[in-house]
Amino acid sequence: QVQLVESGGGLVQAAGSLRISCAFSGRTFTDYAMAWFRQAPGKERAFVAAIAYRGGKTRYADSVKGRFTIVRDNAKSTLYLEMNSLSPEDTAVYYCAAPRPYYTPINYRPEGMDYWGKGTLVTVTS
Repeated sequence: QVQLVESGGGLVQAAGSLRISCAFSGRTFTDYAMAWFRQAPGKERAFVAAIAYRGGKTRYADSVKGRFTIVRDNAKSTLYLEMNSLSPEDTAVYYCAAPRPYYTPINYRPEGMDYWGKGTLVTVTS
């Protein structure tokens, strides 16, 4: 069974940077597309970024494009989200997720993900 464990969240000032991680275990990492979602207080869980299971094709939500970078380290079975130019609007719990193996979704929606981590809280102060 796939297990996902996020880490690296914390408190950061506006305009700052942070990198969060997701450790993958239980199956072959390279067989899975990977994604980050986030959920702000009182809001629905929303797509942030994703990376295909083959190669490095990436996708981003418009709200983070140019500021966030999703990276996968296949040797370490770890997914990263590098976040720059953070603003208080980026405050949320960030979740790592994966769909079924050998599948890269056309659209990444929470209901289309099969595996989830428990999340890591990122708080951006003004």
